[in-house]
Amino acid sequence: MTLKTKSLVYNFLGFALLFMIVRFVAQAFTNLTGFWLPLTAAVAASILAPKFQVVKTSEGEKMFMKWLFIKGVKEIK
Repeated sequence: MTLKTKSLVYNFLGFALLFMIVRFVAQAFTNLTGFWLPLTAAVAASILAPKFQVVKTSEGEKMFMKWLFIKGVKEIK
């Protein structure tokens, strides 16, 4: 599996996990119904999910992660 594929999978898993959590919480504690429930969950999950990206460096391809809850950009081994 290439690093680009791994970053795509990690982005999807981070978004999907947070989407399900936010959707459950919004459904349990708010009066949102219909279209607004998944829309709210999607916006919140896309803001809160970590972002993974592959960058070509002089040493080869490396994967980096940026997240709202950590400072700076972290290299993923």
